[in-house]
Amino acid sequence: MSDTNALAAWLRLTLIPGIGGETQRKLLAAFGLPEAIFAAGRLEARRVVGDRADLLFDTDPADAIARSLEWAGQPGQTILTLADPGYPPALLEIADPPSLLYVRGNPDLLNRRGLAMVGSRNATPQGAQTAENFARHLAARGLCIVSGLALGIDAAAHRGALAANGDTVAVIGTGADRIYPARNKDLALAIAERGAIVSEFPLGTPAVAYNFPRRNRIISGLARGVLVVEAAPDSGSLITARLAA
Repeated sequence: MSDTNALAAWLRLTLIPGIGGETQRKLLAAFGLPEAIFAAGRLEARRVVGDRADLLFDTDPADAIARSLEWAGQPGQTILTLADPGYPPALLEIADPPSLLYVRGNPDLLNRRGLAMVGSRNATPQGAQTAENFARHLAARGLCIVSGLALGIDAAAHRGALAANGDTVAVIGTGADRIYPARNKDLALAIAERGAIVSEFPLGTPAVAYNFPRRNRIISGLARGVLVVEAAPDSGSLITARLAA
C-alpha cells in the first residue's frame, strides 16, 4: 500500500485493544475507509458502536503503528488491507475477513489456487510421509499448499510443497515477526523466502492458544478444499474442515 497515511489509519483501527473485527466491520460499513472514521469524530462513531467508540479516540497506538510501518518498509514484508487490490478475494467470502494481513514473502501467492492441508501435530511417521507426498505431488501440478506451520502434518505439507519447487503459504497464530514453534525456524525461513507467511495478528503477538483456532478460518478461506491427515475428533484440523464446509 503506497499511501502511508492511509495505512497508518488502518493500523490505528486494528491496533487498539477492545476494537475487534466485528466493531471494525461496523465502522467500515458506516464510514468507508478508516481515515473517514477518525475524521467523523467520536460522536458519529458512537452512533455506530456505542461507548466502544471512546477507545478509538482515547487510545494512542502511535508506537505500534510506527513499528508496523517500519516492518512493512523492509524488503519482502507487506501489509495488505481490505482496500488493497492485492487483498485475496477468497477471504472476502468468509464471515469475518481480517482487516489487515501481515505478509512475509510473496503476497501474490494469496491469490493462487490453493489446497489446505492440515492434521495432527503428533503425526505418525507414516502420516507425515503421506502428507509430504500429497503436497509434493499437488504442488508440482500447480496447487498452492496452504497450512499452519505447526509441527506434524502442517510442517510435512510445507516441506512437500517446497521439495517440488511449488508454492506454499503458512498462516500463523502469532505476529508475523515471530516464529512458532521454534523447531520450525528453518522451515519458516524457507517459506518466507520461497512462499509466504501470513498473519492477521499485530507484530509481537505471542503464541496464545485461542489465536490458533481463529487463524484456521484464514487457512480454509484461502483454499478451494481441505485435505485432513490424522486429525483427532476434537482437533483444530477438523475446525478448519468445518469452516471450509
